[in-house]
Amino acid sequence: MQKYILLGIKILISLAFVAAGAAKLIGAEMMVQTFEFLGTQLGFENGGLQWFRYVTGLIEVGSVALLWLNGRQAIGAGLLVCTMIGATLAHLFILGPSALPAVILGLLSAYVLYSYRGQLVK
Repeated sequence: MQKYILLGIKILISLAFVAAGAAKLIGAEMMVQTFEFLGTQLGFENGGLQWFRYVTGLIEVGSVALLWLNGRQAIGAGLLVCTMIGATLAHLFILGPSALPAVILGLLSAYVLYSYRGQLVK
C-alpha cells in the first residue's frame, strides 16, 4: 500500500512542478509579474530578478526528472523541498496571500525525500 501512496504522491508533485516550472520557463505573464514584484521588493532595479525565474523553473523541471531516475529520487525530492522552503518564505514575507500551496507541496516532497532517505547514506 505504501508503495502506491508514494507513487501517487510522485505523480501529483510531478504534475504540479512540471506545470509551475514550465510556466516560469516559457514566461507566463503571472510568473513574470511575480518575479518582477519580488525583485522590486528585494531592491533590484526594474524588478531585475527574472533570471531567478529561469533558475527556479529549471530546478523544478529538473528535480521532477530526478524523481523518476533510479538512485536519484532523494536528490530530486531534496531540491524540491528546498525550493518550497524558499517559496513559503517568499509568500509569507513578500508575496502573500497564502503560503499553503507551497507548504503542502513542500510536505509532499519531504515525504518523498524521507521515503528515499536510504540513497543519502551511500
